[in-house]
Amino acid sequence: MSSTTVVIGAGPGLGMSVAHRFGREGHKIVLLSRNPARHPGYLAALEAEGIEATARAADVHDRDALLAALDAVGPVDVVYYGPGAADPDARPTPITSADVPTAKKAMSWVYPAIDVVGAVLPGMLERGGGGLLFAGGLSAVVPMPMLGGLTLSSAALRNYALTLNAALTEKGIYAGTLTIGGLIERGDIHRMVMSRMEEMDGITIGTLNPDDIADTAWDLYAKRDRAEAVFNALA
Repeated sequence: MSSTTVVIGAGPGLGMSVAHRFGREGHKIVLLSRNPARHPGYLAALEAEGIEATARAADVHDRDALLAALDAVGPVDVVYYGPGAADPDARPTPITSADVPTAKKAMSWVYPAIDVVGAVLPGMLERGGGGLLFAGGLSAVVPMPMLGGLTLSSAALRNYALTLNAALTEKGIYAGTLTIGGLIERGDIHRMVMSRMEEMDGITIGTLNPDDIADTAWDLYAKRDRAEAVFNALA
């Protein structure tokens, strides 16, 4: 039987690149995102490559909907967790102005990841195999004061992934993190920034090819020789 990969936060950038990459390896793909209007186009693109795929609408901040969508999928072999920003136009509060509500809002991106793991891990442990992949920000390892509370959630998600890997490796389950610094081409934030280049005062913003990151995601899962890959287009 073919493996099933669930892509949580399926978007036009990295999410779809991951879907295509794992689909080319024979995985059935399930797309989860909060915007079902995009799903027909995504599914058509995957079908054009001969990839079996379905899609479900679920916002990671709606716990009941998220868990119901995962339950409806059935056995899950791999999860990629990479939901995008709810509002790409929103500017984060600098770390010197961050308060407890700011931190709680930032951490709201981590709590669904824990729910996802809680939903799929029992089945993986029963079958003796599986993969958990997370996408986080470079601020988890490089101080970026302007990102404020987002640095807290990036660091927490990274540490969660690395610690899961340490706990699960001997059980046949891989966990790893893609630590990303830069604009991901074709993504919503990339499109927003490119539309506002006149406001950037000549600042050069490094970009990353999502297909390259997706290739690395597959290598992490398949080879299991490291728990993290760092991408830094900001240096």
